[in-house]
Amino acid sequence: MKNLIIILLLFVGIKHSIAQTKQQTIKKTASKITDFIPPKWKLIAEAKGDLNKDGLEDCALVIENTDDKNFISNADRLGGDTLNINPRYLLVIFKKSNSVYELVTKNTSLIPPINSQDSPCLTDPFAENGGIEINKGLLSVHLQNFYSCGAWEVYNFDYIFRYQNRQFELIGYNKSSLHRSSGEETSKTISFSTMKMNYTSGINAFKDGNKPKTVWKNIKPRKLLSLQTITADSLDAFD
Repeated sequence: MKNLIIILLLFVGIKHSIAQTKQQTIKKTASKITDFIPPKWKLIAEAKGDLNKDGLEDCALVIENTDDKNFISNADRLGGDTLNINPRYLLVIFKKSNSVYELVTKNTSLIPPINSQDSPCLTDPFAENGGIEINKGLLSVHLQNFYSCGAWEVYNFDYIFRYQNRQFELIGYNKSSLHRSSGEETSKTISFSTMKMNYTSGINAFKDGNKPKTVWKNIKPRKLLSLQTITADSLDAFD
């Protein structure tokens, strides 16, 4: 009987895992931007601008699933009583000369869900200080890690992509942190176009007369990361 219960629990866990990892099919072309949003999904962010220098207004969307199965109980842990772990997709859509819209890139892992099972105290990384932006032909994704309990640091992340070599490649990455108790701030900027990075310290948000120190270094040439495959952990090596 005990073995049967264990097998059933494993089956339930595997079934839930499969439901989480199964990807939603997105249309390849459509006559309207809203047609790229599947049933039972919703639009949470949108940015417009010319991304491929053809003079037409392209679009980037962040969409979120609303499946009730992805609302899970968290009653015995810190954070809210219920966690929403519905996945979010980032879609990049080109407008064609015939007024048809074409899905160019889909990323299913860079934009985190509202809640995290591993860190239930983490607030929505894409909420007030997150977002997407298209400016001067570049696509930027902004995320923030703010913990309501268990950590004092606030982290901000910027991912900057350019359409080149028939894909969106990561050309820039910024990471900054603020310690809410001490006021200490640090920042890091990486240019994958020049293969250089800098690290700035010596700043305190609570004090005047700061003397920031910036250290530059070269990074080894590497194949650029693409928007299609990048994850939130892809740049951990630079930390």
